[in-house]
Amino acid sequence: MKSSLLLCVALAISLGFVLVSGYPRDPGDEEYVLVNNKCQCVTVTSKFVPSKENPDEEILERNIRILVPLKARENISDPMSPLRTTFVYRMTELCKKCDPVEVELGGEIYQAQQSTSCNEPETCYTYDRDKCYTTTFPFLYHGVTKNVQAVLTPASCYAD
Repeated sequence: MKSSLLLCVALAISLGFVLVSGYPRDPGDEEYVLVNNKCQCVTVTSKFVPSKENPDEEILERNIRILVPLKARENISDPMSPLRTTFVYRMTELCKKCDPVEVELGGEIYQAQQSTSCNEPETCYTYDRDKCYTTTFPFLYHGVTKNVQAVLTPASCYAD
């Protein structure tokens, strides 16, 4: 029991460092992008700024930018679905990292990942430009109706 608790604490600490690491927006910029979720239109950045109480001290400032798509559908692949009225943002879901990380613990190397919910589908509020979205619609031609599949994001569905 004690060793499993130690393993959990070590994983939490080591993966916590992965969580707060980011990349700068610009090479000379001190603001780091922690999350850039194009699916849910969220960007989380952080930077050190002088403290208002003590100017000699720096504090970490986090900025969360959320773009709410005004004409988002409940099902983005179905243009006939009702407009989305509820948008839910959970920092744990936005910051999850599903790529396995190797962690050395007690001389042994373990594969670990930060989130346990990596197999669950992500709710997208707009099109992820890296995914191909299609829909099926009825097409009437010479009096015959056929269901035809149409591409909603051509740039990501067809290779150059």
